[in-house]
Amino acid sequence: MSVDGFFGGVVVPFARARKNMTQTVLEEIRAYWETLRASRTVPLRSEIDPRGIEAVLDHAFILERVAPQIARFRVAGGQLNDLMGMEVRGMPITAMFTSGSRPRMGAVIADLFDTPTVAELALVAETGPGRQALTGRLLLLPMASDRGGIDRALGCLATTGPIGLAPRRFTIADARRTEIITGHPISLPRSGVSGFSEHMPAFTGPERRRGHLRLVKSDE
Repeated sequence: MSVDGFFGGVVVPFARARKNMTQTVLEEIRAYWETLRASRTVPLRSEIDPRGIEAVLDHAFILERVAPQIARFRVAGGQLNDLMGMEVRGMPITAMFTSGSRPRMGAVIADLFDTPTVAELALVAETGPGRQALTGRLLLLPMASDRGGIDRALGCLATTGPIGLAPRRFTIADARRTEIITGHPISLPRSGVSGFSEHMPAFTGPERRRGHLRLVKSDE
């Protein structure tokens, strides 16, 4: 019996499978955030519950804005710690970028909270001895604090390739920012709301209605 016959499935090239897994991580986080916000501009930070994104929690994080172009990690999954080779909580997210990409990342952060927008970035890590090719997709979703200001963000970072020697820092290959338009909720199928409950308590760890978004600019 052939290997294909033994497993009874379809062979998928591993590179494509890894790419699909990366996209799935982003879609899971995005769907959860969209459901929480409903027809509002953004959801509240206090509405986040880790059980709602349990399957992708290792890639997730929460940011707090501390200056116009600076946001630091309040909570971060193990994947981000592995990439930096240390605990990232309390660090600015720009620490994960090369010096040349930090000003551009700062502009993305400012737009994320001021407009506000959803930001999705394509990343490429620096290579060298012990550091093989590594790419990533970064998603940033603004949220409001209990004080009412939009100064928090739910995010995720999914990478493709071996981490190798940490820290791994990234350059920005592309940044797409999407303005949020309120008042256009679209229901998600139940299967797309993994782990979500309308009565879940607030996210107290160490620290889905789908909305319509409009692409307003792309940084090439």
